Formats: sequence, structure tokens, C-alpha cells
Amino acid sequence: MTQPQDLPADAERRLSQLEHGLFTSDLSVNEFLLIKEVGFHPLGFVMGSSIYHTGIQTRSWGKSQELSKLTGAMYNARELAMNRMEEEAEELGADGVVGVRLDVNYYEWGNDAAEFIAMGTAVKAEDGSSYRNSKGKPFTSDLSGQDFWTLMQTGYVPQALVMGTCVYHIAHRGLLQALGSVGQNVELPNFTQALYEARELAMTRMQDEANELGSTGIVGVRLEEKSHQWGSHTIEFLSIGTAVAKRSGDVRLPTPTTIISLDN
Repeated sequence: MTQPQDLPADAERRLSQLEHGLFTSDLSVNEFLLIKEVGFHPLGFVMGSSIYHTGIQTRSWGKSQELSKLTGAMYNARELAMNRMEEEAEELGADGVVGVRLDVNYYEWGNDAAEFIAMGTAVKAEDGSSYRNSKGKPFTSDLSGQDFWTLMQTGYVPQALVMGTCVYHIAHRGLLQALGSVGQNVELPNFTQALYEARELAMTRMQDEANELGSTGIVGVRLEEKSHQWGSHTIEFLSIGTAVAKRSGDVRLPTPTTIISLDN
């Protein structure tokens, strides 16, 4: 069993208790039953955290551009939190982590520091099969228990929670530009192009992560936009979803009535 590299002593003690039959989980009762139905048993609630200081990067008032220093900081901080969550899953001998959530918290003691948290429920296949991804690591997925159940019926399995991020500074409009559009229905091309490019960068980086895993697709893709504490003209675009791969040729598509009853 892999030993955690940089987890707190209390985390090791908590995880050791879970290795003797007790499990913890943030799954709802319905999700718990569906996870069990597709052959997985919850091992424990796992998490990882990273408090990260984001540096200062200069930007031009009238120029749209990616702020690569901030992009790197946001990506690295989430990766640290994800890796520590995966270390906890490794300690439990898990095949994967389901229901993963990524949160960012800000505290009073640091305007330029944020806590990045990754959390989910570690699970293991009850038949002894390995469901680890192509890199030999436990899979991670932000799918709900219901969506995880449905995915497994199709012969696809999760590979990893993949993401791409881009922190982008949107240029301010000059006085003449602003006056020129007063009272008119007109596209604002500088804003359009900046937002378009930022989203494309985030989406492409997410797809690159999926390609590295040899995935055949990404499900549940979300594109989130947050200004955090940078002001209205600096925005982080985060693209995130679950990369999946085909495991077998057997496909058992659930009927619509089955899906409706599961959602209820």
C-alpha cells in the first residue's frame, strides 16, 4: 500500500481507522445504494488542501491578455489539493474517488492567499477488479452517484477529473470607444474576442489532459468564470469535466423509466 507523502499526522491516523471496516462518505443514501449496485464499496471520505499565495502580475489597462503567472498559480494550487486527495485514496487502497468537489476559500488573513480544497469519497471494486486509470492512479470523477451508475452501464469508466484554466485580463474601453456605442445596438469586438480566446484556452487545456490519459471522451463538462479578488476585468475561466474510456464491449443502456425512478 502506498504511503502518503505529505499528509498531516492526524490524516494518517484517521485513514488507518478506516482500514478496519468503518467507512465515511459524503454520498447521499440513494448515491450510496447506486454505487453499491455497480459493484463498488465506499472506503472513506478523502480530501486534500493547499493554501497558495498568488503573486502579482502587471497588466495593461487597454490590452487584453492572458496573465500566465496567475494561470499557473491557480492550476498548481488545484493540482496540489487533488494530489493530496489522491494520496489519501492511495492509502485506503481505493480504485477511485467519486463525487469530487473543488472549492476555493478566502480568509481574512491574506488577500493574496486562498485555500484550494479537493474532496470526495474513495471507492473500491468489490470483485477485486482494478479500475485505476492509464497512469496507475485512482480515477477521479465529479459525477453524481446517479450519473456514475448510468455511465457504468454503458461500458465506460472514469479516468480522471480533467481541467483547464486561463486567467485573462479584459481590456478596458477607452472614452471614445464608449461614446461611440452610446445608444446603439452594436457588438463590442474587443470584449467578444477576449472572452472567446480565454474560454478556448481553458477548453483546449482540459482536452490536452484527457488526451494524455488516452481517454475517449469527457462528460459533464462545465465552464466556470470567477473574478476571485482581482477585480471585474480579470477573470479566471475554468473548464472541468470527467474524462472517460471504454472498458468493455458490453453495453446495458438503462431505460428511461429506470433513470426517472433513480432521480426520484
